[in-house]
Amino acid sequence: MKPFDFSVRPFIIIWETTQACSLVCRHCRASAELRRHPLELGTEEAFRFIDQVAACEPALFVLTGGDPVRRTDLLEIIRYATGKGLRVGLTPSATPELVQVDFAGLKAAGVARLALSLDGASRASHDTFRGVPGTWDLTHAAIAKAREAGLPLQINTTFTRTNLGEFDAFVSLLREIRPELWSVFQLVPTGRGKTGDLLSAEEMEELFLRLQRLAAEAPFDIKTTEGHHYRRVVVQQTRNTASLQLRSPLGINDGKGFLFVSHIGEIYPSGFLPLRTGNVRTDNLLAVYRDNPIFRQLRDSEALGGKCGLCEFRKLCGGSRARAYAMTGDYMAEEPLCLYQPRRAGEPDASIPVNARARSVEPVAPSPVSIL
Repeated sequence: MKPFDFSVRPFIIIWETTQACSLVCRHCRASAELRRHPLELGTEEAFRFIDQVAACEPALFVLTGGDPVRRTDLLEIIRYATGKGLRVGLTPSATPELVQVDFAGLKAAGVARLALSLDGASRASHDTFRGVPGTWDLTHAAIAKAREAGLPLQINTTFTRTNLGEFDAFVSLLREIRPELWSVFQLVPTGRGKTGDLLSAEEMEELFLRLQRLAAEAPFDIKTTEGHHYRRVVVQQTRNTASLQLRSPLGINDGKGFLFVSHIGEIYPSGFLPLRTGNVRTDNLLAVYRDNPIFRQLRDSEALGGKCGLCEFRKLCGGSRARAYAMTGDYMAEEPLCLYQPRRAGEPDASIPVNARARSVEPVAPSPVSIL
């Protein structure tokens, strides 16, 4: 696999295959609806879009939604993408439709990993979070079917004020499930996500410390999504960037190694950062990623504002550009939920070895199987 230069190509491309979903999750970025949008990319349009994705040569191409299972051409899309040499991940919703799907057929079509969400560590808390009774049981049925089919499994969890107290219960549950990866999402108040559900900076810091300690002995990998300062916490605690087992190039962020396309073809820096930069029906995907001024600015760590712009971890972390935009209106503003105070100019950070500071600006070799 070619080394990743974020100015040249994205590491991961996420496609929101549809807005249709029968769940009403309280944190949903997409504000998904029951019906498919009439302007969704059709099958042939999807194939032409996938041709553009293949030209970007990403490490990962993830099909999300809404609920991608609501597309009747899903298997055709997966087969076409894998036929173009893309590594495909799938993030469906836990619905009655999902448990009727042939999971062995998904694997045969080329799905490399299935990602399912658990946002409560009990039936009651998960179903409340997801907005529909029965999703806990459906999720566990899907987990069992994935295991039976030999599909590698990822569990996604979004932590908010409502479920942070279940951390230990989540860990016990994950030890039983034993996924390949636990992807821990930090809420961005967009779509149905509410500011009142956000963790405080102190709560987020403590969560990251607990994740760092867990990562040392858990039987699964751990990464964060829109929790970029987890990388800082790991380096501060271990004094070594080599301990960052994130399975993706260091420094990846919204618009920086990351690209999102909506169900109607609109191009964004991420699904959490609603800044439209083009449409795959009329624009070249790779050209937008490389040349659009918003993407170029997002990749410029020296353009970060506030304390992020002064921080010695800015190239390793960079803060959530999506959360900065949602909470301040400025996508280059400082991360609103980071309590770290940067070192004064010219003062070295004793928590980072000199060789680690040098390495932190360069991508590490990515694993071929992770889903961000």
